[in-house]
Amino acid sequence: MRNRSTRTRIMAALAGALAATTLAVSATPAAAKASDGYVRGYDTYADDWGDEGVLKYNGTYSRSNAVCLWQKILWAEGATELDGTPFDAADIDGVFGRNTELATSSLQGRWNMDYVDGIVGTSTFGRTDAKLGATGGSDGRGRTLYLTYFGARHTFDLTRDTEGRYRFPDRNGNWQTAGYNTWTCS
Repeated sequence: MRNRSTRTRIMAALAGALAATTLAVSATPAAAKASDGYVRGYDTYADDWGDEGVLKYNGTYSRSNAVCLWQKILWAEGATELDGTPFDAADIDGVFGRNTELATSSLQGRWNMDYVDGIVGTSTFGRTDAKLGATGGSDGRGRTLYLTYFGARHTFDLTRDTEGRYRFPDRNGNWQTAGYNTWTCS
């Protein structure tokens, strides 16, 4: 009888711990991830990009609008490309090739980052949050927020739509949604 009550108490404790964990996880705000399909953010924009997916040469999302957004950032920052010139608008094609990898490395080096590897991980993408400035709208959930990215050489406008997805103009001025599974930018 004593074994049965001990087992019952252990099972009740485990069930309680599982329920508490489930409640804690469900109460946590949704974080943007590549598996979500979009570069996304909620509430304050100051920390939207620090939890994004990895972009790299021959990576899962190496041909995507998320790469196109990153290349737009490289252009705005004046990162150095393979031939030693600044990364220019003609290089914004949504393909994370060797030129984008080298430009990313040069930017990481200029920013004195711990990793100068040409990979856009959470530290590299998160570093760009500080360069965003709100220009209108609202950062409340379900509202559109208008922003500007302030790079070292150029600025460009962005929006965060009512679903938290980032939109930006590609090199031809066509507005694109920064998605990991779409490649429509040019």
